Amino acid sequence: MKRLIPFLFLFSAPVYADITSSISSSVKLEVSAAATAADRIGNSYSVSGTGVNTTDGTTTGSVGGLGAATNGVNAYTPITASQLTAGESFNYTVSHTTGDTIGTSLTTGEVSAFGDLTSTSGGTATNLAGTVDNHVITITAGSAGTSATGQYVTTVTVD
Repeated sequence: MKRLIPFLFLFSAPVYADITSSISSSVKLEVSAAATAADRIGNSYSVSGTGVNTTDGTTTGSVGGLGAATNGVNAYTPITASQLTAGESFNYTVSHTTGDTIGTSLTTGEVSAFGDLTSTSGGTATNLAGTVDNHVITITAGSAGTSATGQYVTTVTVD
């Protein structure tokens, strides 16, 4: 058997492999646009109590509330509360939030004066730069509101 081993290597099939290699480089430069996010605050009303008399100034026992809406804001009917029986316990809670008015004459680029606004100014590309030269990446930082990303990727695949 030992004499046959060298002959077996002469008859073995060659091994083939596919090798793929790729190299890529890139630079991405971004300048943020100006933006505004607006969230409208809605109307709300809540009332609760025990041991109280209530009135809206006209009707006894009224609990007030929200009426018809005009440009997104509901009419509000306030109430007055007084202790039902002198010397006895009572509690009374009322909460009211007036919603934001919906603008009716806005033009493109204008934002309604809502209660929750977040605005950011646009970036400035001053000094922002990036180059790729023979897979050497050079990035220069820009001003506020910018970002720069350099990437070098090497891939080797053996099948």
